Amino acid sequence: MGVREFFDLDAHGTDLRTEALAGLTTFLTMSYIVVVNPAILAAVSGENGKPGIAVAGASTAEVVQMLAVVTILAAATGTLVMALYANLPFGQAPGMGLNAFFAFTVVGALGVPWETALAAVVVEGVLFILLTAIGARKYVIRLFPEPVKFAVGSGIGLFLAIIGLQEMRLVVADPATLVTLGDVAADPVAMLSVVGLFFTFGLYARGIRGSIVVGILTTTLLGILATYLGFVDSGVLAIDAVKQGAIVFSELPSATYDISPLAGAFVGGLYRVEPVTFALVVFMLFFVDFFNTAGALVGVGQVGDFLDDDGNFPDVDKPLMADAVGTTVGGMLGTSTVTTYIESATGVEEGGRTGLTALVVALLFLAALAVVPLAAAIPLYASHIAVVVIGVVMLQNVVDIDWHDITHAIPAGLTILVMPFTYSIAYGIAAGIVAFPLVKVAAGDYENLRVGHLALAGAFVVYFVVRTGGLLG
Repeated sequence: MGVREFFDLDAHGTDLRTEALAGLTTFLTMSYIVVVNPAILAAVSGENGKPGIAVAGASTAEVVQMLAVVTILAAATGTLVMALYANLPFGQAPGMGLNAFFAFTVVGALGVPWETALAAVVVEGVLFILLTAIGARKYVIRLFPEPVKFAVGSGIGLFLAIIGLQEMRLVVADPATLVTLGDVAADPVAMLSVVGLFFTFGLYARGIRGSIVVGILTTTLLGILATYLGFVDSGVLAIDAVKQGAIVFSELPSATYDISPLAGAFVGGLYRVEPVTFALVVFMLFFVDFFNTAGALVGVGQVGDFLDDDGNFPDVDKPLMADAVGTTVGGMLGTSTVTTYIESATGVEEGGRTGLTALVVALLFLAALAVVPLAAAIPLYASHIAVVVIGVVMLQNVVDIDWHDITHAIPAGLTILVMPFTYSIAYGIAAGIVAFPLVKVAAGDYENLRVGHLALAGAFVVYFVVRTGGLLG
């Protein structure tokens, strides 16, 4: 059986050239994750440090490269399953928002060891596989309040935006107002970040394929040039190997492909589980992963005319299974939850209709292993341009919320607002889930209220009483 017959190209009205071009297009639009995911997940020590994955005896640059390798392998695995099992033109990779939840909420705010956080990712993936295998999708969808499902994307967008803006020093801490505008005109990082951000927005608005990657690389090169010409000191806008008038090649990060400190680390994490917090983390990962994937499938399905007359995605369990397998393998290797990328719509717009498109994406991810050292050479402020751009784009999901129905507006609004203000996706989702049955009962609207909604709300109330009351370490 040849490639044409395996992917049934004739039945889908496509050909090898179209599928290959579509795969290249999708890869270009989502390849930024190879640089951005490690930047978010890797811990940084020091005064301006951040939580995440830290490996004893390894530098931040080495951990970043390990995570870049793991990101590529996880993306390739999930996308290969999508290609060969689901025969759909969708790319997969560690999800934006889910990686920030892993680093800033689970490891940072909740204080969960990163190995245990990886164990939660694996458990969530296995749970996803089991629920998909037994066809429990419709029951899962009914369990969660509709306004919360629609609000999660926008809430995550705001959460990502504030993370990115802080890393770019456009938003800084203030003792009186909590946050304020940074010294943009006096801070070289902030100035170059503004230039890079608006340059990237311009490319994105023009519909340039790979605009985010181009924006990140251009900003990085400008930082290197400014350092080389002596406008700023070494280490401010570029890595330490770049000096005034010289690039010291001996100080460039050496290539690191050994992922053994990350691969399998979840096993040790299973022995350090605190049951209540672990259950919360698994629940939140599953919630965001499930509905992020479901939303991406519907969104891309509309572009490619994959949906049936009722607006449903036929055989949706197959792409969901690909997502679940990708997440499980990704957690085992050492990265956060894998999900279907809405950027797949760009390849579909180019004519991609089968798994051959996804196969090309997977192969291009594997080819990206050659440029892993580049991930360690990208400054955080440059990589976080992607975080802000994606955060802004995710805000468009807010139009799906029925703001005219107060029983939807309140839980949706709380979900969106609580995420950035508490620096936690989990707390935002919980706020919406708790608010939904309360406002439904207050309004006397019991039609769409289910026992599952009440049970979830009650469980979250108990959790927060225990945790914030100091009863849970």
